[in-house]
This record gives sequence, C-alpha cells and structure tokens, in this order.
Amino acid sequence: MTKFRVGVIGAGSIAQSHLTAYSENADVELIAVADMNLERAQSVADTFGAKRAYADPHELLADDEIDGVSICTWNNSHASWAIAAIEAGKHVLVEKPIARTVAEAEEIQRIAEKHDRVVQVGFVRRHSPNCQVLKSFIDADELGEIYYAKASCMRRVGNPGGWFADKEISGGGPLLDIGIHVLDLCWYLMGSPKVVSVSGNTYDKLGSRGNVTTMPRYKAADYDPSKNTVEDLANAVIRFENGASLLLDCSYSLHATKDSIDVSVYGEKGGAELEPALHIATEMHDSVVNIEPQIASRTFEFGVGFAHEIQNFVDASLGRAESVAPAWHGVEIVRILEAIYASAESGQEISLV
Repeated sequence: MTKFRVGVIGAGSIAQSHLTAYSENADVELIAVADMNLERAQSVADTFGAKRAYADPHELLADDEIDGVSICTWNNSHASWAIAAIEAGKHVLVEKPIARTVAEAEEIQRIAEKHDRVVQVGFVRRHSPNCQVLKSFIDADELGEIYYAKASCMRRVGNPGGWFADKEISGGGPLLDIGIHVLDLCWYLMGSPKVVSVSGNTYDKLGSRGNVTTMPRYKAADYDPSKNTVEDLANAVIRFENGASLLLDCSYSLHATKDSIDVSVYGEKGGAELEPALHIATEMHDSVVNIEPQIASRTFEFGVGFAHEIQNFVDASLGRAESVAPAWHGVEIVRILEAIYASAESGQEISLV
C-alpha cells in the first residue's frame, strides 16, 4: 500500500505527540517539519526521521511529496494555516480549537468543502478507548436519550503562561485550552445536538498565580508569570434544541483542594461517568446496577489517544473511514465557546436560534 505522506507545522510540545504517533504508524511516511525556529525544526525532524525541515510553512505546503499535514501552531494561526493547507491540496488535522472565532471556523469548513479535503479537529479525547467504549453503549441505546451532562476540568495552579496566557494569541484561557476537551466529550457523547442558548460567566480574580512555586506545573516555552490577559475560571449552562442541557466549568487557577476532571452524561435508561474513570449506571430487574467495563484503562490514555486519532485521520484521508472529529464539529464547539464569552461580557443569556 502507498503510504500517507505527512508534514507537521509547528514543533512545540503538542507536535511531539503527533510526531510520535506518525512515526509509529506503519501507514505513514513522515516527510517534513516546519517551525519558525529552523534549528528546532531540524532537530525535531532528525529525531523523528523526517526527510526535510523548513522555517517557512509555505515551503512545506508547496512540497508535492506531502499528502496531509498536522497543524500544531499557536491558536491565532490555526485558521490561516488550515486554509493555506487545504488550498495547497492537503488533508488537514488541526489542533483544537479549529479557530479562535466562529467566522474563522466557518471559513475553514467552507474552503474544505470547496476543495473536497478532509479537515479533522484535534479532539484527541474522543479517540481514547474509554470514550469509544462508552460511545458504543450510547449508540446501542443502552443509556436511552441523553438529556443532561456535566463537564468540568479544574486546576488549582495550572496557568501555563506564555502564549496560553496571551488572549491575542490564544483567543482565551482555560475555556479554550482545557475546558474545550471536556465540553467536546459531553457534546460528542450527547449526539452533537444543536445549541440554542448559552449563559456563561468568566472570572479573572487570581491571575497566573506565578507566586506559587511549591507546586509543579507545565510552563510554556515563553513563560512569563507577570503577563496574563486570559480568564482564570469560566462556567456555563448550555441548552440544546432537543431539550438537553450541559453544565460546564473549567479553571487554570482556583482555591480548590485538588485538581479534578469530571465528564458525565445522564440518560433515560442509564448514565455514565467517563472521567476520571469509566463507570456506567443503569437498572436491571428493578435494581440499580453499576457497570465497570473491563478494558485496559478506564481513563484517558494520552499515547493511545493520539495513536488512534492519527490512525483515524490517515484512514479518513485515504477514504477508508469517516473522520471521528470532522470540521463542522469544530465549528459548533467554537460557536458554543464564543457564546460563553459573549454571555459573560454582556451579563445576558445568548440565544443562538
């Protein structure tokens, strides 16, 4: 079989996960890496066995030997590089969020449909085995109609700083960085319903908490504790056309006793917690029954998730499967996120119908 030939734009931390999965995939040939720091691009290319390194991503996109690209750049360039890649004839896997605004996201979708290219969004947690197992239960109607969900990702001291903390680059704080993952999981498991209204709040009370030095945290390469223009907490109530609702909260900095993650969905016939570990609750023979699927791991598996995500992107690009996270899903998630910020700013519920 002819291999799927790949280039990666961006050589930072998230790119390492893409590159690892590509390098371990027998269907893939890694052709090139592009980064504004050519020395870093070359080093990463050498590490993962890519043939070429570029300082200008336009040169990578002009490379006829490349079939598809991963876009692992800062959020403010997701849309521009995705559109440039599509117009260069490449299939695209773009890290989340697909774009900072609905307008940018819709333009990506329009260009992708015009050029008949696969555009997949980096909702990697969808691809983890625990999520796929739960999705199979839901698709088989074991839980019935899902009418309520909770999505929460709370960090006590977890602002990465750098570009993550610069709203002009990132587009937002924990809502666009970590909240998006748990929001997306619930929305995906609920069957991707159409949103009709959003009521949200954001808070900037604690800032970067750079003064706290006794707890480890991931720090961006350009970390500067004195610079922060993003929220440290966001929450929202989201209502859907089918009557279902979703409760969301997420934080970088919060006076909580522990970091936590909670992804739960509730249906007429059963409910489930996906994170922190997969548990299913239902009724059998007039008794309440808890089910623990016997799988290798009942929580998100980072390496396995990326391996499955990359395989799905390759298969979708080669016409062997449907993308688990198509572009329009990325558009709808950004629509919800944009409405949360708009609601928080106005102090009013936002109607999307």
